[in-house]
Amino acid sequence: MSKKTPKSAGRIAVRPTLKPRELMTDVPALAKAWTAQLITLFPQAFPGVLGESLTGKALQDGLWRLETYHLRDYGIGKHRNVDDTPAGGGAGMVLRADVLEKAITDARRAAKGVMPLVYLSPRGRRFDQAMARDWARQDGVTLLCGRFEGVDERVLEHFGIQEVSLGDFVMTGGEIAAQAMIDATVRLLPGVLGNAESAVDESHSGGLLEHPQYTKPAEWRGRPVPDVLLSGNHAKIAQWRKDQSEEITKTRRPDLWDAHKVKTKS
Repeated sequence: MSKKTPKSAGRIAVRPTLKPRELMTDVPALAKAWTAQLITLFPQAFPGVLGESLTGKALQDGLWRLETYHLRDYGIGKHRNVDDTPAGGGAGMVLRADVLEKAITDARRAAKGVMPLVYLSPRGRRFDQAMARDWARQDGVTLLCGRFEGVDERVLEHFGIQEVSLGDFVMTGGEIAAQAMIDATVRLLPGVLGNAESAVDESHSGGLLEHPQYTKPAEWRGRPVPDVLLSGNHAKIAQWRKDQSEEITKTRRPDLWDAHKVKTKS
């Protein structure tokens, strides 16, 4: 078996005409850069929105890098088949164990440091801010994007793959979920956000939903910015924001509020 070379993105010369897909070029591994490896049938879907805004700039600046492993490259026979019918019958197709093994093995050989191996699955543990923080502390993450009816269970067992879900719903594949999870993680890497406090004050960071935000004009359609935010009294502003976060969490996410109360009592 010949080892396939992944498509990767990282620091390249920045040009005014730079497009997200142009980030996907073969470049040498960037030392100490957080790395996202994607095993997918649709490598052309990346970087996608990850090539825009802060995550795109961080990708250009070498704060993180992206590698894609095209499952079709590991397919069987003349037609590069990657799936087959479910054992025992049933609708749809299942990604083959032998195909997945070759792709995963190549990705793990190229992995640097500690990188969790994750299958994006609706039956997995739900992705949350705590998981994003944990991934950001690692050297990267390897994400297997499923398609069709899923993947052969034996692959998950053999490699000890974690299953993670974006939410309690089913999608046609894992690529969109992968982009969402990478975005949530990359923005926590040092140097990605312009204001480090942004990651501290936002929803879920402290177990609570974020307080309301306001800006100019001071009054819009008869609705003024709350006086306390214009008072210049930082202690009162902080207390107001805390009270608002608690009230919003209590009303909208009682599950988070109950968890927060338990955490603050312990």
